[in-house]
Amino acid sequence: MVAALTLALTGATGFVGAHLLDLAFREGHAVRALTRRPQLPRDGVTWIEGALDDPAALTALVEGADAVIHVAGVISADAAGFEAGNVTGTAAMLGAAERARVRRFVHVSSLAAREPALSMYGASKARSEALVESSTLSTAIVRPPAVYGPGDRETLELFRMAKRGLIVLPPAGRLSLIHVDDLVRLLLALAARDDNLLIEPDDGRPGGWTHEAFGHALGRAVGRKVRTLSAPRFVLTLAARADTLLRGGKAKLTPDRAAYFCHPDWTVSPPRAAPAELWQPRIETEQGLAATAFWYQAQRWL
Repeated sequence: MVAALTLALTGATGFVGAHLLDLAFREGHAVRALTRRPQLPRDGVTWIEGALDDPAALTALVEGADAVIHVAGVISADAAGFEAGNVTGTAAMLGAAERARVRRFVHVSSLAAREPALSMYGASKARSEALVESSTLSTAIVRPPAVYGPGDRETLELFRMAKRGLIVLPPAGRLSLIHVDDLVRLLLALAARDDNLLIEPDDGRPGGWTHEAFGHALGRAVGRKVRTLSAPRFVLTLAARADTLLRGGKAKLTPDRAAYFCHPDWTVSPPRAAPAELWQPRIETEQGLAATAFWYQAQRWL
């Protein structure tokens, strides 16, 4: 546990941000959190109403902060949406933090930034990283792999498929995973550091997970023996176009995301692991998946 800090947080109402708020409260940190909509009062949190394109709100957000943890980002959009949410928004946060002379800036990026040519999302995350790296602030960039845990709606459909006994996955490949509670522990640890770092964290499984092994682990989490099916790239592309036509901006599988999912290697790079004295994963993935499935069932999501 680090000394108590005053943190400026974006993305506080999202999946990762909500878990980060919980941990920050338990560890005694004070949080100033950006929100688009009014929120119920919460101990240890000062809600700042506004958005990343609201300079006055960002000025209020970073006032008196020791560190910024920039979690907010866009994962599904068109080119303009990715630019506004992931690049322009990051630039605005950096500008506000620099003007306020905030000591530390922790930026949540994505492994997708490592392959910017694959997707508009990855390209926008790579551009956001370049902005952070060129900042005058002390910075840390975190590239999470697939994040799961209670409250996550992005992996929920995989659990639902597992419960039905058949999981449709991208073409054969590998991925790394991290439980959200391990991720937010890392973010808080980084907020107290002063050295510039680029970190790719995971669950500690060497070489990550094959898609098939991950599918069977999901089956065990929901108590089912499952079959896994690796869908060819063209099938996922067609499904993405159909989902976009049917659900428009609410589509979960877009052509951009399909291109990202079909990449064969989304495992972390061992040389970019967090320093062992700073952070190590605590949640074994089989146990984490089972606990997540239990939470989904308790909430009647599964």
